[in-house]
Amino acid sequence: MYLALDVHYKSNYAKSVGLTFLNKSDNEPQETLIETIEHIAPYQPGEFYKRELPCLLEVISKIDLNCINAILIDGHVYVDNDGRYGLGGYLYQALENKTPIIGIAKRAFHANKNTVKEVYRGTSNNPLHISAIGIDLDAAAQFIKEMHGNHRHPTLLKTLDTITKSE
Repeated sequence: MYLALDVHYKSNYAKSVGLTFLNKSDNEPQETLIETIEHIAPYQPGEFYKRELPCLLEVISKIDLNCINAILIDGHVYVDNDGRYGLGGYLYQALENKTPIIGIAKRAFHANKNTVKEVYRGTSNNPLHISAIGIDLDAAAQFIKEMHGNHRHPTLLKTLDTITKSE
């Protein structure tokens, strides 16, 4: 089973959502988990993970990680070519380096070109920027490329985004 996570910030709280699914060909989640997190940390430039990580961990606490093959997040695993962690790396560390993380970012960082793979899906000329830890980067990129859907964003990740941003 896989777990895809996202967080959306409202005026005074965060909404953290997780979708579980069995296969990359799935177009509907097995389960949807929604947590509301109050008292979120303020945004700190260069340290976004400090705000987002507790929100992701809140949803993860509702899941048996022994059943999870990998976690997909909206963001980067590394922020530079030297392996400095982004959100995905910090999540991997928080999970005791046991659960593979696949980062799926809409925008590239100029300093991490060697730690990401560009994946083009559908007819989009804009790639998704895939990074990974605990799983081979090429395998992670291929997994995202083969996920259900004919557009830039796989169907389940679009569903996740819609649920996360809804009231």
